[in-house]
Amino acid sequence: MSTGFLSDGLIASSAVPVRVPAGAQISSGVQLQDLIGNTPLVQVRSLDTGLCELFIKLENCNPGGSIKDRIGRSMIEAAEQDGRIQAGSTLIEATAGNTGLGLALIAAQKNYRLILVIPDKMSQEKVNHLKALGAEVVMTRSDVGRGHPEYYQDMAEEIARQTPRSFYVNQFNNPANPAAHETTTAPEIWRQCDGRLDAVVCGVGSGGTLTGLSRYFAKVAPHVEIVLADPVGSVLADYVQTGRIGTAGSWLVEGIGEDFLPPIADLSRVRKAFTISDRESFDTARELLRREGLLAGSSSGTLVAAALHYCRQQTEPKRVVTFACDSGNKYLSKMYNDNWLADQGFGKRESTGDLRDLISRRFADQAVVTVGPSDPLYVAHTRMRLHDISQLPVMQKDKIVGLLDESDLLLAVADDPAGFQQPVERHMISRLVTVPRQARMEDVRSILAGGLVVIVADEMGFHGLITRTDLLNYLRRR
Repeated sequence: MSTGFLSDGLIASSAVPVRVPAGAQISSGVQLQDLIGNTPLVQVRSLDTGLCELFIKLENCNPGGSIKDRIGRSMIEAAEQDGRIQAGSTLIEATAGNTGLGLALIAAQKNYRLILVIPDKMSQEKVNHLKALGAEVVMTRSDVGRGHPEYYQDMAEEIARQTPRSFYVNQFNNPANPAAHETTTAPEIWRQCDGRLDAVVCGVGSGGTLTGLSRYFAKVAPHVEIVLADPVGSVLADYVQTGRIGTAGSWLVEGIGEDFLPPIADLSRVRKAFTISDRESFDTARELLRREGLLAGSSSGTLVAAALHYCRQQTEPKRVVTFACDSGNKYLSKMYNDNWLADQGFGKRESTGDLRDLISRRFADQAVVTVGPSDPLYVAHTRMRLHDISQLPVMQKDKIVGLLDESDLLLAVADDPAGFQQPVERHMISRLVTVPRQARMEDVRSILAGGLVVIVADEMGFHGLITRTDLLNYLRRR
Protein backbone atom coordinates (compact mmCIF):
# COMPACT_ATOMS: atom_id res chain seq x y z
CA MET A 1 0.00 0.00 0.00
CA SER A 2 1.44 3.36 -1.06
CA THR A 3 1.33 6.09 1.53
CA GLY A 4 1.43 9.87 1.19
CA PHE A 5 1.87 12.33 4.04
CA LEU A 6 1.48 11.58 7.71
CA SER A 7 0.68 14.97 9.17
CA ASP A 8 -1.37 15.97 12.19
CA GLY A 9 -2.41 12.37 12.64
CA LEU A 10 -3.70 12.02 9.08
CA ILE A 11 -2.58 8.94 7.19
CA ALA A 12 -2.96 9.51 3.45
CA SER A 13 -2.77 6.39 1.33
CA SER A 14 -3.92 5.01 -1.98
CA ALA A 15 -6.35 2.85 -0.02
CA VAL A 16 -8.92 4.25 2.42
CA PRO A 17 -7.68 7.36 4.26
CA VAL A 18 -7.76 6.79 8.01
CA ARG A 19 -7.74 9.48 10.67
CA VAL A 20 -5.49 8.47 13.58
CA PRO A 21 -4.92 11.28 16.10
CA ALA A 22 -1.91 10.41 18.23
CA GLY A 23 -2.96 9.44 21.76
CA ALA A 24 -6.55 10.43 21.05
CA GLN A 25 -9.37 9.20 23.25
CA ILE A 26 -13.04 9.00 22.42
CA SER A 27 -14.80 12.13 23.64
CA SER A 28 -18.52 12.36 24.25
CA GLY A 29 -18.33 16.13 23.70
CA VAL A 30 -17.50 16.03 19.96
CA GLN A 31 -20.25 17.39 17.71
CA LEU A 32 -20.71 16.63 14.03
CA GLN A 33 -19.55 20.07 12.91
CA ASP A 34 -16.32 19.55 14.84
CA LEU A 35 -15.41 16.88 12.27
CA ILE A 36 -15.40 19.37 9.38
CA GLY A 37 -11.91 19.98 8.00
CA ASN A 38 -8.53 18.37 8.67
CA THR A 39 -9.14 16.20 5.62
CA PRO A 40 -6.45 13.79 4.36
CA LEU A 41 -4.01 14.49 1.54
CA VAL A 42 -3.09 11.65 -0.84
CA GLN A 43 -0.47 11.45 -3.54
CA VAL A 44 -1.43 10.46 -7.07
CA ARG A 45 0.55 7.31 -7.92
CA SER A 46 -0.86 5.85 -11.12
CA LEU A 47 -1.48 8.85 -13.38
CA ASP A 48 1.15 10.64 -15.50
CA THR A 49 2.17 13.73 -13.54
CA GLY A 50 5.33 14.46 -15.53
CA LEU A 51 8.17 15.71 -13.36
CA CYS A 52 5.79 16.77 -10.59
CA GLU A 53 4.30 15.29 -7.46
CA LEU A 54 0.54 15.72 -7.42
CA PHE A 55 -1.50 15.48 -4.23
CA ILE A 56 -5.28 15.48 -3.79
CA LYS A 57 -6.92 16.86 -0.67
CA LEU A 58 -9.90 14.64 0.09
CA GLU A 59 -12.64 17.11 0.90
CA ASN A 60 -15.12 14.31 0.24
CA CYS A 61 -14.14 13.07 3.73
CA ASN A 62 -16.07 15.92 5.37
CA PRO A 63 -19.29 14.84 7.16
CA GLY A 64 -21.52 16.17 4.39
CA GLY A 65 -19.24 14.77 1.71
CA SER A 66 -17.81 17.98 0.23
CA ILE A 67 -15.55 20.99 0.67
CA LYS A 68 -18.68 23.14 1.09
CA ASP A 69 -19.18 21.86 4.63
CA ARG A 70 -16.49 24.34 5.60
CA ILE A 71 -18.39 27.38 4.36
CA GLY A 72 -21.74 26.05 5.52
CA ARG A 73 -20.45 26.12 9.07
CA SER A 74 -18.53 29.37 8.65
CA MET A 75 -21.40 31.39 7.12
CA ILE A 76 -23.98 30.25 9.66
CA GLU A 77 -21.68 30.83 12.64
CA ALA A 78 -20.71 34.30 11.37
CA ALA A 79 -24.38 35.26 10.94
CA GLU A 80 -25.16 34.00 14.44
CA GLN A 81 -22.33 36.02 15.94
CA ASP A 82 -23.48 39.30 14.41
CA GLY A 83 -27.16 38.68 15.13
CA ARG A 84 -28.43 38.24 11.57
CA ILE A 85 -29.94 34.87 12.49
CA GLN A 86 -31.33 33.55 15.74
CA ALA A 87 -33.73 30.85 16.88
CA GLY A 88 -36.67 30.62 14.48
CA SER A 89 -34.84 32.16 11.50
CA THR A 90 -35.25 30.81 7.96
CA LEU A 91 -32.08 30.44 5.92
CA ILE A 92 -32.33 30.85 2.15
CA GLU A 93 -29.64 30.13 -0.42
CA ALA A 94 -29.02 29.59 -4.12
CA THR A 95 -26.77 26.59 -4.62
CA ALA A 96 -25.50 24.03 -7.09
CA GLY A 97 -26.04 21.45 -4.37
CA ASN A 98 -22.98 21.07 -2.16
CA THR A 99 -23.22 24.44 -0.42
CA GLY A 100 -26.82 23.50 0.25
CA LEU A 101 -25.68 20.23 1.78
CA GLY A 102 -23.16 22.03 3.97
CA LEU A 103 -25.82 24.48 5.13
CA ALA A 104 -28.40 21.71 5.62
CA LEU A 105 -25.95 19.76 7.76
CA ILE A 106 -25.47 22.68 10.15
CA ALA A 107 -29.07 23.92 9.94
CA ALA A 108 -30.33 20.47 10.95
CA GLN A 109 -28.05 20.50 14.01
CA LYS A 110 -29.26 23.98 15.00
CA ASN A 111 -32.95 23.56 14.08
CA TYR A 112 -33.07 26.29 11.43
CA ARG A 113 -35.53 26.14 8.55
CA LEU A 114 -33.66 26.05 5.23
CA ILE A 115 -34.95 26.84 1.73
CA LEU A 116 -32.63 26.09 -1.19
CA VAL A 117 -33.02 27.16 -4.83
CA ILE A 118 -31.27 24.69 -7.11
CA PRO A 119 -30.74 24.60 -10.92
CA ASP A 120 -32.38 21.63 -12.59
CA LYS A 121 -29.13 20.08 -13.86
CA MET A 122 -28.18 18.92 -10.38
CA SER A 123 -27.95 15.19 -9.71
CA GLN A 124 -30.93 13.46 -8.14
CA GLU A 125 -28.64 12.07 -5.44
CA LYS A 126 -27.91 15.62 -4.22
CA VAL A 127 -31.58 16.58 -4.26
CA ASN A 128 -32.56 13.46 -2.33
CA HIS A 129 -29.77 14.07 0.20
CA LEU A 130 -30.94 17.65 0.76
CA LYS A 131 -34.54 16.62 1.30
CA ALA A 132 -33.50 13.85 3.67
CA LEU A 133 -31.66 16.46 5.76
CA GLY A 134 -34.89 18.45 6.01
CA ALA A 135 -34.16 21.20 3.50
CA GLU A 136 -36.97 22.61 1.35
CA VAL A 137 -35.86 22.43 -2.30
CA VAL A 138 -37.08 24.81 -5.00
CA MET A 139 -36.01 23.64 -8.47
CA THR A 140 -35.48 26.19 -11.22
CA ARG A 141 -34.02 26.43 -14.70
CA SER A 142 -30.31 26.00 -15.40
CA ASP A 143 -30.47 27.48 -18.92
CA VAL A 144 -31.14 31.11 -17.99
CA GLY A 145 -28.78 33.88 -16.91
CA ARG A 146 -28.74 36.71 -14.42
CA GLY A 147 -31.73 39.01 -14.69
CA HIS A 148 -34.15 36.26 -15.65
CA PRO A 149 -36.81 35.70 -12.95
CA GLU A 150 -36.02 31.98 -12.89
CA TYR A 151 -32.25 32.42 -12.54
CA TYR A 152 -31.45 30.57 -9.34
CA GLN A 153 -29.70 33.41 -7.48
CA ASP A 154 -32.35 35.99 -8.41
CA MET A 155 -35.10 33.58 -7.36
CA ALA A 156 -33.46 32.92 -3.98
CA GLU A 157 -33.12 36.65 -3.38
CA GLU A 158 -36.80 37.17 -4.17
CA ILE A 159 -37.87 34.34 -1.84
CA ALA A 160 -35.77 35.92 0.93
CA ARG A 161 -37.51 39.28 0.43
CA GLN A 162 -40.91 37.63 0.78
CA THR A 163 -40.06 35.41 3.77
CA PRO A 164 -40.34 36.90 7.29
CA ARG A 165 -37.35 36.49 9.62
CA SER A 166 -35.23 35.16 6.78
CA PHE A 167 -31.51 35.39 6.11
CA TYR A 168 -30.23 35.21 2.54
CA VAL A 169 -26.90 33.43 2.98
CA ASN A 170 -25.54 34.58 -0.42
CA GLN A 171 -22.34 32.57 -0.63
CA PHE A 172 -21.30 34.63 -3.69
CA ASN A 173 -20.96 37.79 -1.63
CA ASN A 174 -20.44 36.49 1.90
CA PRO A 175 -17.00 37.25 3.43
CA ALA A 176 -17.31 34.22 5.73
CA ASN A 177 -16.99 32.05 2.62
CA PRO A 178 -13.34 32.84 1.69
CA ALA A 179 -12.53 33.30 5.37
CA ALA A 180 -13.28 29.61 5.96
CA HIS A 181 -10.62 28.60 3.46
CA GLU A 182 -8.10 31.25 4.51
CA THR A 183 -8.26 30.09 8.12
CA THR A 184 -8.71 26.32 7.70
CA THR A 185 -8.17 24.83 4.22
CA ALA A 186 -5.02 26.72 3.28
CA PRO A 187 -3.20 26.29 6.63
CA GLU A 188 -4.01 22.57 6.57
CA ILE A 189 -2.47 22.19 3.11
CA TRP A 190 0.65 24.12 4.09
CA ARG A 191 1.06 22.06 7.26
CA GLN A 192 0.42 18.73 5.50
CA CYS A 193 2.99 19.64 2.83
CA ASP A 194 5.56 20.48 5.53
CA GLY A 195 5.96 23.92 3.98
CA ARG A 196 7.00 22.53 0.58
CA LEU A 197 4.44 23.51 -2.06
CA ASP A 198 4.64 25.13 -5.49
CA ALA A 199 1.09 25.30 -6.86
CA VAL A 200 -2.57 24.79 -5.96
CA VAL A 201 -5.17 24.00 -8.62
CA CYS A 202 -8.79 24.84 -7.86
CA GLY A 203 -12.04 25.84 -9.51
CA VAL A 204 -14.44 28.70 -8.93
CA GLY A 205 -18.11 28.33 -8.11
CA SER A 206 -18.66 31.14 -5.64
CA GLY A 207 -14.92 31.90 -5.58
CA GLY A 208 -14.47 31.29 -1.87
CA THR A 209 -11.92 28.48 -2.08
CA LEU A 210 -9.61 30.20 -4.56
CA THR A 211 -9.87 33.57 -2.83
CA GLY A 212 -9.19 32.16 0.64
CA LEU A 213 -6.23 30.12 -0.58
CA SER A 214 -4.86 33.09 -2.52
CA ARG A 215 -5.01 35.38 0.50
CA TYR A 216 -3.31 32.89 2.79
CA PHE A 217 -0.47 32.01 0.45
CA ALA A 218 0.08 35.65 -0.51
CA LYS A 219 1.06 36.20 3.14
CA VAL A 220 2.70 32.89 4.02
CA ALA A 221 4.23 31.65 0.75
CA PRO A 222 3.92 34.16 -2.10
CA HIS A 223 5.73 31.83 -4.50
CA VAL A 224 2.83 29.34 -4.49
CA GLU A 225 1.03 29.59 -7.83
CA ILE A 226 -2.76 29.68 -7.91
CA VAL A 227 -4.04 27.81 -10.97
CA LEU A 228 -7.65 27.98 -12.18
CA ALA A 229 -9.52 24.94 -13.53
CA ASP A 230 -12.62 26.06 -15.44
CA PRO A 231 -15.26 24.18 -17.47
CA VAL A 232 -15.70 24.94 -21.16
CA GLY A 233 -18.58 27.42 -21.31
CA SER A 234 -17.63 29.32 -18.16
CA VAL A 235 -16.38 32.90 -18.56
CA LEU A 236 -13.73 32.79 -15.83
CA ALA A 237 -10.70 31.32 -17.63
CA ASP A 238 -11.15 33.82 -20.44
CA TYR A 239 -11.38 36.61 -17.88
CA VAL A 240 -8.05 35.56 -16.35
CA GLN A 241 -6.42 35.51 -19.78
CA THR A 242 -7.97 38.63 -21.32
CA GLY A 243 -9.48 40.66 -18.47
CA ARG A 244 -12.85 40.60 -20.22
CA ILE A 245 -16.13 38.86 -19.36
CA GLY A 246 -17.30 37.00 -22.44
CA THR A 247 -20.53 35.21 -23.32
CA ALA A 248 -21.20 32.10 -21.27
CA GLY A 249 -22.05 28.75 -22.78
CA SER A 250 -23.37 25.67 -21.02
CA TRP A 251 -21.68 22.79 -19.24
CA LEU A 252 -22.69 19.65 -17.37
CA VAL A 253 -20.01 19.62 -14.67
CA GLU A 254 -21.63 20.65 -11.39
CA GLY A 255 -20.48 23.17 -8.82
CA ILE A 256 -17.81 25.15 -10.69
CA GLY A 257 -17.77 27.62 -13.57
CA GLU A 258 -19.82 30.80 -13.80
CA ASP A 259 -21.49 33.16 -16.26
CA PHE A 260 -20.34 36.18 -14.21
CA LEU A 261 -17.52 37.16 -11.88
CA PRO A 262 -18.69 36.43 -8.30
CA PRO A 263 -18.26 39.49 -6.05
CA ILE A 264 -16.06 37.66 -3.54
CA ALA A 265 -13.85 36.04 -6.19
CA ASP A 266 -10.36 37.54 -6.20
CA LEU A 267 -8.56 36.19 -9.27
CA SER A 268 -5.71 38.70 -9.13
CA ARG A 269 -3.10 36.08 -8.21
CA VAL A 270 -4.19 33.52 -10.83
CA ARG A 271 -1.44 33.30 -13.43
CA LYS A 272 -2.54 30.17 -15.24
CA ALA A 273 -6.00 28.95 -16.26
CA PHE A 274 -7.01 25.70 -17.95
CA THR A 275 -10.32 25.20 -19.74
CA ILE A 276 -11.55 21.61 -19.43
CA SER A 277 -14.39 20.07 -21.43
CA ASP A 278 -17.20 18.03 -19.88
CA ARG A 279 -15.92 14.93 -21.65
CA GLU A 280 -12.39 15.32 -20.27
CA SER A 281 -13.75 16.05 -16.78
CA PHE A 282 -15.90 12.91 -16.76
CA ASP A 283 -13.16 10.75 -18.29
CA THR A 284 -10.62 12.00 -15.74
CA ALA A 285 -12.95 11.41 -12.79
CA ARG A 286 -13.63 7.85 -13.98
CA GLU A 287 -9.91 7.24 -14.54
CA LEU A 288 -9.21 8.57 -11.04
CA LEU A 289 -11.57 5.92 -9.69
CA ARG A 290 -10.18 3.07 -11.81
CA ARG A 291 -6.51 3.80 -11.23
CA GLU A 292 -6.36 5.56 -7.87
CA GLY A 293 -9.48 4.19 -6.17
CA LEU A 294 -10.87 7.68 -5.48
CA LEU A 295 -14.62 8.10 -6.05
CA ALA A 296 -14.88 11.85 -6.67
CA GLY A 297 -17.41 14.18 -8.27
CA SER A 298 -17.53 15.84 -11.68
CA SER A 299 -15.81 19.08 -10.60
CA SER A 300 -12.98 16.98 -9.16
CA GLY A 301 -12.52 15.56 -12.66
CA THR A 302 -12.11 19.12 -13.96
CA LEU A 303 -9.59 19.99 -11.24
CA VAL A 304 -7.52 16.85 -11.61
CA ALA A 305 -7.50 17.19 -15.42
CA ALA A 306 -6.24 20.77 -15.12
CA ALA A 307 -3.67 19.73 -12.51
CA LEU A 308 -2.37 16.99 -14.83
CA HIS A 309 -2.05 19.50 -17.69
CA TYR A 310 -0.14 21.84 -15.39
CA CYS A 311 2.16 19.10 -14.11
CA ARG A 312 2.99 17.80 -17.59
CA GLN A 313 3.92 21.30 -18.76
CA GLN A 314 6.56 21.79 -16.08
CA THR A 315 10.24 21.52 -16.95
CA GLU A 316 11.37 21.07 -13.35
CA PRO A 317 9.94 19.09 -10.41
CA LYS A 318 7.15 20.78 -8.47
CA ARG A 319 4.74 19.84 -5.70
CA VAL A 320 1.13 20.48 -6.66
CA VAL A 321 -2.11 20.15 -4.68
CA THR A 322 -5.67 19.94 -5.96
CA PHE A 323 -8.98 18.74 -4.49
CA ALA A 324 -11.52 15.95 -4.51
CA CYS A 325 -14.24 18.54 -3.92
CA ASP A 326 -17.00 16.05 -3.23
CA SER A 327 -17.90 12.38 -3.39
CA GLY A 328 -18.73 10.55 -6.58
CA ASN A 329 -21.59 8.88 -4.70
CA LYS A 330 -23.61 11.93 -5.73
CA TYR A 331 -23.09 11.21 -9.42
CA LEU A 332 -23.67 7.47 -9.75
CA SER A 333 -26.77 8.13 -11.86
CA LYS A 334 -24.90 10.58 -14.07
CA MET A 335 -21.22 10.52 -15.05
CA TYR A 336 -20.65 7.05 -13.55
CA ASN A 337 -23.64 5.72 -15.51
CA ASP A 338 -22.67 4.55 -19.01
CA ASN A 339 -26.21 5.01 -20.31
CA TRP A 340 -26.37 8.60 -19.06
CA LEU A 341 -23.04 9.36 -20.73
CA ALA A 342 -24.35 7.89 -23.99
CA ASP A 343 -27.49 10.04 -23.74
CA GLN A 344 -25.28 13.13 -23.41
CA GLY A 345 -23.22 12.15 -26.44
CA PHE A 346 -20.18 11.03 -24.45
CA GLY A 347 -20.48 7.31 -25.17
CA LYS A 348 -17.48 5.37 -26.46
CA ARG A 349 -19.33 3.35 -29.10
CA GLU A 350 -18.73 3.93 -32.80
CA SER A 351 -21.40 5.25 -35.13
CA THR A 352 -23.12 2.66 -37.33
CA GLY A 353 -24.73 5.11 -39.74
CA ASP A 354 -28.18 3.57 -39.27
CA LEU A 355 -30.99 3.41 -36.72
CA ARG A 356 -28.73 1.74 -34.17
CA ASP A 357 -27.24 5.19 -33.55
CA LEU A 358 -30.62 6.27 -32.12
CA ILE A 359 -30.88 3.35 -29.69
CA SER A 360 -29.61 4.44 -26.29
CA ARG A 361 -29.76 0.91 -24.80
CA ARG A 362 -28.48 -1.59 -27.35
CA PHE A 363 -29.23 -5.28 -26.97
CA ALA A 364 -25.76 -6.15 -28.31
CA ASP A 365 -24.26 -4.17 -25.42
CA GLN A 366 -26.40 -6.07 -22.89
CA ALA A 367 -27.94 -2.71 -21.96
CA VAL A 368 -31.61 -3.61 -22.59
CA VAL A 369 -33.78 -4.53 -19.60
CA THR A 370 -35.93 -7.50 -20.64
CA VAL A 371 -38.23 -10.23 -19.33
CA GLY A 372 -38.92 -13.76 -20.48
CA PRO A 373 -42.37 -14.99 -21.63
CA SER A 374 -42.69 -17.33 -18.63
CA ASP A 375 -41.65 -14.73 -16.05
CA PRO A 376 -44.49 -13.67 -13.71
CA LEU A 377 -45.87 -10.17 -14.11
CA TYR A 378 -44.49 -9.10 -10.73
CA VAL A 379 -40.97 -9.58 -12.13
CA ALA A 380 -41.84 -7.28 -15.03
CA HIS A 381 -43.30 -4.72 -12.64
CA THR A 382 -40.22 -4.85 -10.41
CA ARG A 383 -37.88 -4.26 -13.36
CA MET A 384 -39.96 -1.36 -14.66
CA ARG A 385 -39.83 0.35 -11.27
CA LEU A 386 -36.15 -0.37 -10.68
CA HIS A 387 -35.04 1.00 -14.05
CA ASP A 388 -37.71 3.72 -14.39
CA ILE A 389 -38.99 2.43 -17.74
CA SER A 390 -42.50 1.91 -19.08
CA GLN A 391 -42.09 -1.03 -21.47
CA LEU A 392 -40.07 -4.24 -21.63
CA PRO A 393 -39.06 -6.36 -24.61
CA VAL A 394 -40.02 -10.00 -24.05
CA MET A 395 -37.08 -12.13 -25.16
CA GLN A 396 -36.77 -15.84 -25.87
CA LYS A 397 -33.02 -16.32 -26.01
CA ASP A 398 -31.89 -13.67 -28.54
CA LYS A 399 -35.26 -13.27 -30.30
CA ILE A 400 -37.89 -10.67 -29.40
CA VAL A 401 -41.26 -12.40 -29.10
CA GLY A 402 -43.33 -9.68 -27.48
CA LEU A 403 -43.58 -6.32 -25.77
CA LEU A 404 -45.11 -5.57 -22.37
CA ASP A 405 -45.91 -2.03 -21.30
CA GLU A 406 -47.50 -0.41 -18.25
CA SER A 407 -51.01 -0.44 -19.77
CA ASP A 408 -50.79 -4.19 -20.40
CA LEU A 409 -49.68 -4.71 -16.82
CA LEU A 410 -52.46 -2.50 -15.44
CA LEU A 411 -55.17 -4.32 -17.40
CA ALA A 412 -53.88 -7.64 -16.07
CA VAL A 413 -53.94 -6.74 -12.39
CA ALA A 414 -56.50 -3.93 -11.98
CA ASP A 415 -59.33 -6.24 -10.93
CA ASP A 416 -57.24 -9.09 -9.60
CA PRO A 417 -54.14 -8.43 -7.45
CA ALA A 418 -53.29 -12.12 -7.88
CA GLY A 419 -52.77 -11.30 -11.54
CA PHE A 420 -49.17 -10.39 -10.72
CA GLN A 421 -48.52 -14.15 -10.58
CA GLN A 422 -49.61 -14.68 -14.19
CA PRO A 423 -46.96 -15.23 -16.88
CA VAL A 424 -45.90 -12.34 -19.09
CA GLU A 425 -46.78 -14.23 -22.30
CA ARG A 426 -50.48 -14.13 -21.39
CA HIS A 427 -50.60 -10.33 -21.50
CA MET A 428 -47.78 -9.22 -23.80
CA ILE A 429 -48.28 -7.85 -27.30
CA SER A 430 -47.03 -10.58 -29.62
CA ARG A 431 -47.98 -9.13 -33.01
CA LEU A 432 -45.03 -6.78 -33.32
CA VAL A 433 -44.32 -4.17 -35.96
CA THR A 434 -40.55 -3.97 -36.42
CA VAL A 435 -38.28 -1.89 -38.61
CA PRO A 436 -34.84 -2.92 -39.93
CA ARG A 437 -31.71 -1.06 -38.91
CA GLN A 438 -31.54 0.58 -42.38
CA ALA A 439 -35.07 2.06 -42.18
CA ARG A 440 -35.59 5.77 -42.79
CA MET A 441 -35.91 8.43 -40.13
CA GLU A 442 -39.38 9.19 -41.51
CA ASP A 443 -40.44 5.66 -40.54
CA VAL A 444 -39.27 6.25 -36.97
CA ARG A 445 -41.14 9.54 -36.69
CA SER A 446 -44.30 7.98 -38.09
CA ILE A 447 -44.31 5.13 -35.58
CA LEU A 448 -43.58 7.43 -32.63
CA ALA A 449 -46.31 9.84 -33.79
CA GLY A 450 -48.73 6.92 -33.54
CA GLY A 451 -47.95 6.51 -29.86
CA LEU A 452 -45.86 3.37 -30.31
CA VAL A 453 -42.25 2.52 -29.51
CA VAL A 454 -39.95 1.67 -32.42
CA ILE A 455 -38.69 -1.92 -32.36
CA VAL A 456 -35.51 -2.29 -34.41
CA ALA A 457 -35.03 -5.89 -35.54
CA ASP A 458 -33.95 -7.58 -38.78
CA GLU A 459 -31.97 -10.54 -40.09
CA MET A 460 -29.17 -9.71 -37.61
CA GLY A 461 -31.61 -10.05 -34.72
CA PHE A 462 -33.05 -7.63 -32.16
CA HIS A 463 -31.12 -4.35 -31.82
CA GLY A 464 -33.20 -2.40 -29.30
CA LEU A 465 -36.04 0.09 -28.84
CA ILE A 466 -36.28 3.72 -29.90
CA THR A 467 -38.45 5.96 -27.73
CA ARG A 468 -39.33 9.63 -28.11
CA THR A 469 -36.64 10.44 -25.56
CA ASP A 470 -34.05 8.52 -27.59
CA LEU A 471 -34.96 10.49 -30.71
CA LEU A 472 -34.80 13.80 -28.85
CA ASN A 473 -31.38 12.92 -27.40
CA TYR A 474 -30.12 11.96 -30.85
CA LEU A 475 -31.37 15.19 -32.42
CA ARG A 476 -29.82 17.28 -29.65
CA ARG A 477 -26.43 15.59 -30.09
CA ARG A 478 -26.27 16.16 -33.85
